[in-house]
Amino acid sequence: VEGGANLLDVNMDEGLIDSEKAMTRFLDLAAAEPEIARLPVVVDSSKFSVLEAGLKCLQGKGVVNSISLKEGEAEFRRQARLIQRYGAAVVVMAFDEQGQAVTTDRRVEILSRAYRILVDEVGFDPTDIIFDPNILAVATGIEEHNEYAVTYLEATRELKRRFPLARVSGGVSNLSFSFRGNDAVREAMHAAFLYHAIQAGMDMGIVNAGQLAVYDEIPPDLRERVEDVLFNRRADATERLVEFAETVR
Repeated sequence: VEGGANLLDVNMDEGLIDSEKAMTRFLDLAAAEPEIARLPVVVDSSKFSVLEAGLKCLQGKGVVNSISLKEGEAEFRRQARLIQRYGAAVVVMAFDEQGQAVTTDRRVEILSRAYRILVDEVGFDPTDIIFDPNILAVATGIEEHNEYAVTYLEATRELKRRFPLARVSGGVSNLSFSFRGNDAVREAMHAAFLYHAIQAGMDMGIVNAGQLAVYDEIPPDLRERVEDVLFNRRADATERLVEFAETVR
């Protein structure tokens, strides 16, 4: 809250703890703190039972992060109806029965199908739908990953064109996983990506609110190398950023 967050993403997924119990306890404690309780909560888990435990604790309108078509349309509908009953908005991941979407077309195809089910069959308010077209790691050294940032931006543009009332989000820190341990480079990557993603129509992102650089304040030589990677502008973009990263640790 002090870092300037607009929503709080609460995740208690950990193999060694009782996630349902931890989620309930944490949200009950947070609700008793006026400074924290004034912000909407995003209940975040890969297990639906944990999401539901969280929904039971929320005061006012919350957000569920997330559901997807991974387990088929029937389960997707069931989960969506429950979320609707709790009055929450929902994040929908670009995932279906075939797996995670990595191309522009697959992202748009999966999320368009999810939108139709939510709006036409479940009766969801379009403004309560938040698309997450999958922000994935770039500069990993694997060639297929080089287009991941570009295709996210393309998918975002197309989704906003088709569904102007829905929102678009994403886990921004996923982008820079290959630079774990180097905060200077990670913050520059997040700031540059957010700058371009917002222009493409992104409405919100999961970031560390207290750790965001300002696009115009990124040193020009670092910004150039970061954007070469994000837009896949040259074959040696990853090598150049990795080399440069050593000088700004």
